[in-house]
Amino acid sequence: MTLHLYNTAHRKKEEFVPMEPGKVGMYVCGPTVYDRAHIGNARPVVIFDVLARLLRHLGYEVTYVRNITDVEDKIIDAAAKNGESIDALTSRTTQAYHDDMAALNALPPDLEPRATEHIDGMIKMISKLIEKGHAYEAEGHVLFDVTSMADYGKLSGRNREEMIEGARVEIAPHKKDPADFVLWKPSTGEMPGWDSPFGRGRPGWHIECSVMSEATLGITFDIHGGGRDLIFPHHENEVAQSCCAHDGAPFAKYWVHNGFLMVDGKKMSKSLGNFRTVRGVLEEAPGEAIRLYMLKTPYRKPLNWTDYGLEQAKTEMNKLYIVLKDFDDVKTGPLEPNPEVVSALSDDLDTYAAFLKIQNLGKQLRREKNKAEQSRLKGQLIASGQLMGLLSMTPKEWFQGRGDIVVSVPREFTEKSGSKAVGDFTFWNEKIEELIAERDEAKKQKNYKRADEIRDELKAANIILEDGPGGTTWKRM
Repeated sequence: MTLHLYNTAHRKKEEFVPMEPGKVGMYVCGPTVYDRAHIGNARPVVIFDVLARLLRHLGYEVTYVRNITDVEDKIIDAAAKNGESIDALTSRTTQAYHDDMAALNALPPDLEPRATEHIDGMIKMISKLIEKGHAYEAEGHVLFDVTSMADYGKLSGRNREEMIEGARVEIAPHKKDPADFVLWKPSTGEMPGWDSPFGRGRPGWHIECSVMSEATLGITFDIHGGGRDLIFPHHENEVAQSCCAHDGAPFAKYWVHNGFLMVDGKKMSKSLGNFRTVRGVLEEAPGEAIRLYMLKTPYRKPLNWTDYGLEQAKTEMNKLYIVLKDFDDVKTGPLEPNPEVVSALSDDLDTYAAFLKIQNLGKQLRREKNKAEQSRLKGQLIASGQLMGLLSMTPKEWFQGRGDIVVSVPREFTEKSGSKAVGDFTFWNEKIEELIAERDEAKKQKNYKRADEIRDELKAANIILEDGPGGTTWKRM
């Protein structure tokens, strides 16, 4: 099946043809590790995880690279504010990032270079740019001379005035041109720094990705991805550095960018009180529901995050897992994604259309009476979901969870229900089963008051009991 992707560089959808048959190199800009990741950071992770899964399903050998920016002024400021070392901060926030992305069922990249591991390469590229007349030293800085590149701005399509405004450039007397950007900056005092021919300092943000992508994928590679907000200045400046350092050799063949993320129709910001971290949202819904919510909006379009939308995605995942639960006794057929799902994803990663096909598979399975056909449809449903990073659990894991439930039962609840439970409680699976057995015994003894107390105590912990002919089962809300 042929894959088509929208190429930002050419402003159109194009057939994907890799540089080397059967192999794909993909670089996606990763996090600057100074704080917890927010849902805007997570959107490209989810999108490009699906693209990597699709490429592999289509038979390509994929090298997926996503970097870690662990030297940057935001990191320096955050460490000083927190009163911790930069190493401690970056180690802590990098692990938190890994944990949060794993909770969204995103597979780790094949390679994860860190900026601090490639300082020598950055110094070499900067030296090469100076030698070729594309960069200059000024007051301890090294800056890229944008006037030295005839087609600077081609990727973003911005004119000179838009570029200066969009970059929010620092107007400094040491710049030859207001649009020139920093390749190297001086480090003083306790700032992290490395010795270089230009003095002790640290790299600018843009040079980091140029060097790390070259070190892992080569001078020219297939796909460069990231959020739309990175097109300018970050990706534009990557192109300038890399192409000028290598005498005009192409940088990335395909540029793929996901759209912006808003919250309740507004730009997400702490000042507006609508800032959402991944960790915070994971307390509201399972990772697969969050992932589905991000995939229901086509990746190039803006995503408007709302509480209702997240709850709807959770409900839709519940329905799919209920289908699998109801057909648990049916043998799972070959785990091959439905061709219509693959076709939708191959059309510029149309995850919304693909999910509608997955929902339809669930409906078909529900209606099917033939056991052999049920088996086939069940295999397609699971494999199609997993191609999008969904349906990775068993129904029991989805509804009951994989770990303990720690809940604070409020006094207002106990006063209303008459329950004696109050305070913090941990409900692990065995404990829940014990309470269900106690409730069954209480009902046999006609102690309905105690049976209701147990039901209400579990409900306060977001655990719902379902009584049926085969006994009582439970699930998390």
